[in-house]
Amino acid sequence: MIKKIGILTGGGDAPGLNAVIRASVKAALALGWEVLGIREGFEGLLKPDLVEELTQSNVAGILRLGGTILGTTNRGNPFEYVNKDSKEEKVTDLSELAVASFRKLKLDALIVIGGDGSLTIAQKLFEKGIPLVGVPKTIDNDLSETVVTFGFDTAVSTATDALDKLHSTAHSHQRVMCVEVMGRYAGWIALHSGIAGGADVILIPEIPFNLEAVCKKIEERYSKGPKFAIVVCAEGAVLKEGKLITKGEKEAGREHPHLGGIADFVSKEIQERTGHDSRSLVLGHLQRGGEPTTFDRLLATRLGVGAVELIEKEKFGEMVALDPPRIVSVPIQKAISKMKKVPTDSDVIRAARALSISFGDES
Repeated sequence: MIKKIGILTGGGDAPGLNAVIRASVKAALALGWEVLGIREGFEGLLKPDLVEELTQSNVAGILRLGGTILGTTNRGNPFEYVNKDSKEEKVTDLSELAVASFRKLKLDALIVIGGDGSLTIAQKLFEKGIPLVGVPKTIDNDLSETVVTFGFDTAVSTATDALDKLHSTAHSHQRVMCVEVMGRYAGWIALHSGIAGGADVILIPEIPFNLEAVCKKIEERYSKGPKFAIVVCAEGAVLKEGKLITKGEKEAGREHPHLGGIADFVSKEIQERTGHDSRSLVLGHLQRGGEPTTFDRLLATRLGVGAVELIEKEKFGEMVALDPPRIVSVPIQKAISKMKKVPTDSDVIRAARALSISFGDES
């Protein structure tokens, strides 16, 4: 019989996290359960001082707030834990400590809100005996088995708003503006914001690009009248020869290499090859912040309640997902088994090409 549950948010923050926490807490309290908030992601399972009780007063007024009241981190993997207080970056498996902490807190179940990295950790903890459920969160929208993840809609809206503003300054100075948005291995944000924001070139990881094609598109646009152009680059966009722009090697405790710099790289190449004045802009963590859109608030709320319903039914090892018009559940293992990338033959890609938007893959 369920009496006490825990909630944690892992990985990068996303608009709507607080809405999920609020919905889960209110739904759980209505069932008479006690709820513990585990701070700083999985780190909170390793440190008892990072746990607090969540009540109605804790979640009052947080529906519209960005970020997460519990804090989060993309480090703290208990299976590959890096002690930040130590001079030596030694990687240690502390998963047994995490399981013991779960038992010591007398939790009956755990809600893990996160993307593919956090849910991969959750699956491993589930296999070690922790009864848990997952809630899909990532602004990249690259988690499979759900039509969309909460946070994506807000991130796209933020990026689109930035592109709208850049049009006026690009036009005034007759410049090429290259904008870098998030999207490590999937170009959903770049594609959707690029189309909605009137971009001329969109570079995404799924379609390797060549600089000659990008510059050709810029030259064609300038020759037809408008003396400016907008280029949207997903941070993980890759050149046809396989080059990926990074800020350095993968650090200990990080799941991926540190991407960044693609917009600056493309901007410099365009200016050098075409002679047109070009500037770059990185939206970065701006896309993670701010109030969630109405869509994300509603989706996050539905997913939060759905997670509590899964626990009530003792359907552990499952993730809530959106399968319009319903909220359904799927095995976490299935959700993390493959990354959801942009289908290169999708109607969205075809619509972009019909509008003469270049993906840099033309000969």
